[in-house]
Amino acid sequence: MMQGRNKFLTFSYDDGVTQDKRLVKIFNKYHLKATFNINSGLLGKPGYLRREDMWVGHNKVEPREVEELYRGHEIAAHTLTHPHLPELPDEEIIHQVEDDRLQLEKLGGQPVTGLAYPGGGPTHDERVVRLIREHTGIRYARTTVSNYSFDVQEDLLQFQPTVYHREYDKMMELGEKFIKQEVCEKPQIFYVWGHSYEFDYYDTWSQFEEFCKMMSGREDICYVTNQEALLGNVGF
Repeated sequence: MMQGRNKFLTFSYDDGVTQDKRLVKIFNKYHLKATFNINSGLLGKPGYLRREDMWVGHNKVEPREVEELYRGHEIAAHTLTHPHLPELPDEEIIHQVEDDRLQLEKLGGQPVTGLAYPGGGPTHDERVVRLIREHTGIRYARTTVSNYSFDVQEDLLQFQPTVYHREYDKMMELGEKFIKQEVCEKPQIFYVWGHSYEFDYYDTWSQFEEFCKMMSGREDICYVTNQEALLGNVGF
């Protein structure tokens, strides 16, 4: 294990939006690591999303910003243009995933081995998983279904995160549980996911920073990217 520790905290944020700039500063302030899942085909595009009764900015970072912005963190795929993968033919699924992966490697200057499935609800099916496994360089893929568990999972191409950051009370409850947890024989992963634009919409930047502060600086926790947590780079 990494320096004898087997508790791992990691974060995963989707879409490559400009709010990531503020989020990266928070992670860096508390020496936390995250993975950012990016649609390379949408980089540089302005936009808004309608959430309930308000519009929220959904502007994508510029391609030239990617390498520097996410330095020290992991860059992962999120497909080229954020389609609903189960509706696509085989060739287009492979194109959306693998070409995004390869483009991000060029932009970010680091190997890309991870994916966050785009969209909510049924983001993937067995056909999508098979095509990714057999025809792309993706080695792990995160779903949007939280399992509220720290246990290591066997199926890394249908990986379930611990908690969605919008479930703030649950996230805090799990965070406190993770902190109090004694060192275990088996590795434990606390995996938080979300979108940074949601902090603008729900005005929860300060809440999330308090969570990061609470979780940081603990000698028995390893602060890692998704890749480090899931692909054996920390000794699993």
